Amino acid sequence: MFARILLLLCLVTTATVSVADVRRVVTLGGSVTEIVYALGEGERLVADDESSLYPEAATSLPRVGYYRSVPLEGVVAMNPDLVLASENAGPPATLQRLGELGITTVMVSDQPSVESLYRRIEQIAGQLGVVLKGQSLARRIRNEVAAAIAQPSQPRRALVLVNRTGSFMAAGADTAADAVLKLAGLENVMSEQHGYKPVSAEALAVLAPDLIIVTAASVQASGGLESLRQRAGIASTPAAAKHRIKVMDDLLILGIGPRVAQALQQLKQASQ
Repeated sequence: MFARILLLLCLVTTATVSVADVRRVVTLGGSVTEIVYALGEGERLVADDESSLYPEAATSLPRVGYYRSVPLEGVVAMNPDLVLASENAGPPATLQRLGELGITTVMVSDQPSVESLYRRIEQIAGQLGVVLKGQSLARRIRNEVAAAIAQPSQPRRALVLVNRTGSFMAAGADTAADAVLKLAGLENVMSEQHGYKPVSAEALAVLAPDLIIVTAASVQASGGLESLRQRAGIASTPAAAKHRIKVMDDLLILGIGPRVAQALQQLKQASQ
């Protein structure tokens, strides 16, 4: 933990580029990228990472790899003035080396909570020299989240599934998906587990969720929604029987970003 804190301090204190000079920005983390666009500063981006799926403009930028395993050469090749990275980005040695090469590298808050989102917005806005824009964006999102939370919903037993390798993983505690479920007034049936865990057909039957949330990419990997609904374990759940399988944008349910209120609205509607 001490080493991680030391790395964060080191990266932040390497920031020597003035705000006026920041013209070439690389972002590492889908939410980080989305916030830059939400601030109206997308034209400064010269590259992002593979988790940057929204807005559509982000998907047309050069990619420097995946934010948790960033290749040094890919970032350096973009000649950035500033690298804005999720605190979950890595490996640490690569980020450390960027600072040593004189590339201003700043890691921003990225914990599974809306308060972390507001800190992230403040940090990114500060680095880009658009503090007032950041305050305005955070204020708008706070109001949207409050309005979404106030909407009625049913306290369903919910499960978030992700299929990236052919087998399902379920979101447990200490994940953004778990935090979003709770904000929407839903019970996460995997709350006794931490992080993402493999879930078997037998476990799905025992968990018996009333509502299943699955990412759009996972539906595609599963051969479509109908194919997913008929898979062993899922087919026997109350959620499948009552057609309560909600497909959501990956970043909406797996992260907490500027569209978090939209995620809450969709979940509340799906719970009815």
